[in-house]
Amino acid sequence: MIGIIDYGVGNIKAFANIYKSFDIAFKTIKTVDDFEDVTKLILPGVGSFDHAMTSLNNSGMREKLDILVLEKKLPIIGICVGMQMLAKTSEEGVLDGLGWLDGTVKKFDKTKIKNGPLPHMGWNTLNIQKENKIFENLGENPRYYFLHSYYFECNNKEDVIATTTYGEQFECMVNHDNIYGIQPHPEKSHHNGMQLLKNFGEL
Repeated sequence: MIGIIDYGVGNIKAFANIYKSFDIAFKTIKTVDDFEDVTKLILPGVGSFDHAMTSLNNSGMREKLDILVLEKKLPIIGICVGMQMLAKTSEEGVLDGLGWLDGTVKKFDKTKIKNGPLPHMGWNTLNIQKENKIFENLGENPRYYFLHSYYFECNNKEDVIATTTYGEQFECMVNHDNIYGIQPHPEKSHHNGMQLLKNFGEL
């Protein structure tokens, strides 16, 4: 059973529709009482870092998530700002992140982006760095949709599973034990996005 965490930030319905199409069991998590029977978690996120962290901290679910992810080792995938929240800190805000992964969130250096705007918006090809079950049946160099001005910089390069380039190369997918983070929006990435979410549901 996949639990889609609804803390007021993220397109919950889009993820629900994808899992419904695959006939993979899911439910929306809004309170600590909703975690019963959940075996995997999705942490979506859009907007600013501090707003997302404040919303999660105020949801009443933060302590329960720490237990499930860090102690019980439930697989979790943070998506877009949800990935950035996995870090310790972000240049976008002043609040601490979840600190589940050893990384920081940094703003793109616009001087390195030729003729490109911020936010980074559009389709990019992944450079897959290592084999991972989440990449099954994707083929070589799959494309995903991105929308962001900040990126996750992973301090432990062994955790990096995919990169892409916008002005400079950056880390867009990471995995450490049971914790996954992906910067692009799989719910907006057509077949490749749906396949990645299916793969996570079948881990």
